[in-house]
Amino acid sequence: MATRSVVLEVKEVALAIELIELGARLQLLEAETSLSRDRLIRLYKEVKGESPPKGMLPFSTDWFMTWQPNIHSSLFYSTFQFMSREARCEPIHAIVKSYRLYLEHTRLLGEEPALSLTRAWTLVRYFASGLLQTTQCTRCGGHFVAHAHDPRRGYVCGLCQPPSRAGRTRRASQPAPATT
Repeated sequence: MATRSVVLEVKEVALAIELIELGARLQLLEAETSLSRDRLIRLYKEVKGESPPKGMLPFSTDWFMTWQPNIHSSLFYSTFQFMSREARCEPIHAIVKSYRLYLEHTRLLGEEPALSLTRAWTLVRYFASGLLQTTQCTRCGGHFVAHAHDPRRGYVCGLCQPPSRAGRTRRASQPAPATT
């Protein structure tokens, strides 16, 4: 009978707790740790105080192509690429570090994060499987998430050429609070 290292198991549990605190779905936890499903469910309940959400994970690359999610996804993925190159850590740790930086950036700007940890993880998997690529904007030079094999020539990003209704969210349409 093979014995399992207690230290490795503690690291797995610590990673699972960190992922749960960041909002990871059960499928992500199962893919990134070697802990059993039952143990992950018990851990999720202990950390969050509720059962993990049910349902399928996002499965379409199209969500990442719409205006605001594309900007947020491109920001996250650029950070992830930097972390992967410079920090030389395992992909899941690069995802966690990049996602924490992404959350900090959106908080400092007073923005709501458009990207959940599960979507960020899915984005990285889409890049790894060749479904997505980055394309450089011809105006600003930034690199943005795009479908793999889409033409790169003449690409203009959503920041340089926002759609006509960009920025007209519910929050933006509410009147500013009166000052006394």
